[in-house]
Amino acid sequence: MQLDANKFSWFQVPEDVKKLLILAAENWENTTESEKYIHQALAKTGNYTEVLVSAYRFFYYKNNYSLALQTATKVLDKIKEAEKFPNNWEELQPILVKRQEEPQIRLYLNAYAASGLVLAKLGEIEQAKEISNRVKQIDEKNDFGAGILLDILTRPAEEDD
Repeated sequence: MQLDANKFSWFQVPEDVKKLLILAAENWENTTESEKYIHQALAKTGNYTEVLVSAYRFFYYKNNYSLALQTATKVLDKIKEAEKFPNNWEELQPILVKRQEEPQIRLYLNAYAASGLVLAKLGEIEQAKEISNRVKQIDEKNDFGAGILLDILTRPAEEDD
């Protein structure tokens, strides 16, 4: 699969990083090779949100949940620092509710919900439930899938007949 870097002009990263991400996509079937390109892109621009989101998706779909979680956490930390969010959830929740339609806040909520999903995949069910419940309380439209995940995590086991 050949991809053209010019097709991704909306992707606001340096051209060399864009090419590394394209190489990762082109080498998708060779996990070792494609992961090498993702790590190179992260090393060059670890602070670019677009690269972090791309890396999260890569690691998630490659079933490397620990790196997916690390990457989602980096996105959360980056936004938290830029927005000067409080550490306490009770203080943060009203801010997220009030500003939930802003792109940066939506990305924060999306990354937070994604971290809950990855935690569930890693077997950290109680943490995943807590995160899913928090996001669900903010996300009335279920844009981030937290309500669905919470339903799955809290659904009673089906009995065998």
